[in-house]
Amino acid sequence: MKRILFFGVAFVLSYSAAGQEQQDNSTFVESKSGVFKKLMTEDFRKADEQLESKEVSKRFVMDQSSYELPNKVSLFKNNIEWAQPPISQGKTGTCWCFSTTSFYESEVYRLSKKEVKISEIYTAYWEYVEKARRFIQERGDSNFDRGSEANAVTRIMKQYGACPNSEYTGLLNGRKFHNHAKMYEEMKVFLNDLKQRNAWNEEVALSNIKLILNHYLGTPPTKFTVEGKEYTPKAYLVDYLKLDMDDYVEILSYKQEPFWQQVEYKVPDNWWHSKEYYNVPLDDYMNAIKKAIRAGYTMSIGGDTHEAGFITSTGCAMVPSFDIPSEYINDDARQFRFSNGSTTDDHGMHLIGYYVDKEGKDWYLIKDSSGGSRKVEESSAEFGYYFFREDYMKLKMMDFTVHKDAVKDLLKKFK
Repeated sequence: MKRILFFGVAFVLSYSAAGQEQQDNSTFVESKSGVFKKLMTEDFRKADEQLESKEVSKRFVMDQSSYELPNKVSLFKNNIEWAQPPISQGKTGTCWCFSTTSFYESEVYRLSKKEVKISEIYTAYWEYVEKARRFIQERGDSNFDRGSEANAVTRIMKQYGACPNSEYTGLLNGRKFHNHAKMYEEMKVFLNDLKQRNAWNEEVALSNIKLILNHYLGTPPTKFTVEGKEYTPKAYLVDYLKLDMDDYVEILSYKQEPFWQQVEYKVPDNWWHSKEYYNVPLDDYMNAIKKAIRAGYTMSIGGDTHEAGFITSTGCAMVPSFDIPSEYINDDARQFRFSNGSTTDDHGMHLIGYYVDKEGKDWYLIKDSSGGSRKVEESSAEFGYYFFREDYMKLKMMDFTVHKDAVKDLLKKFK
């Protein structure tokens, strides 16, 4: 996704002594790969695949050194129901799938106390098939990319079921990390060739897409045994995981569409143009998050993670005062950034816990599958986690997936 950078004039605001907000400073830091990326690169080289080499660059970031940062998972332990440990999505565009699958694993535990590990790649496989199907049906006028949205997991599970990760890892020939770069390029070249030749035989085309997927990921199972009983993927979803996919909703907050209506989230990764998002004002959105996490619900969240206040070396995301003072974050500030392209839906994560700091502000524990949360050699943060202050959630996290019971008060306001 192409990012657009905007530069403007910073205004210094005066505050009363009683309500003065800390004035944040900025700094420049070098981007580093970290231990985890080195391990992943070594794995890829074994198959003659390498990550792209990048020159060392410097980033303009917030200086967080004056803050007492709550970037230890142990601070959140009393407010975490259960979640699997973080795992890597490797070199893929599947954060939407890893984060939401993690969310559904926590839902299984919340509902039935079963600790399960669900295959992300099984879902990603069928999502690629459905993306290709729409591309063919729309004669090339549909987005075929690596990204998607959280509710794609809901949709795919409802259509194709689910399977244990042990039955379908998507890692062949001793591979340790996922790398979908070549697989995606082959599918993209194939579909673009169909478009050039105007060869829109859906059955033949999808057969070839599956051949490519099978080559790189393996063939997904049609049945398997769990605890001595045989299941199909659909039976596993309903009878073992006991998930009702109709119980899950998408909550969105942006001003460009009417509030208190179900609307389309107009981003490229919503490639099937879902109009199932419940759009609510920002204060209601934040109150729903606070209430849900305190009631023992987790949620899959999506938003922007490339900001000056988001620092991988600390794992913490905040909104610096030189961006916007927190008291001025409202529906207009949020929409302004979405409309000018400085807020995008570039990453999906799993919100699993909360902590209240000494100033009474919520911090949220975020389970992550990307490499950014794994820069352990220069990081004081915990491996595979981020820590979001509530102002960052308010300004930059655009939507979340949650069980409908967690937001029933909100849903009552919709016709």
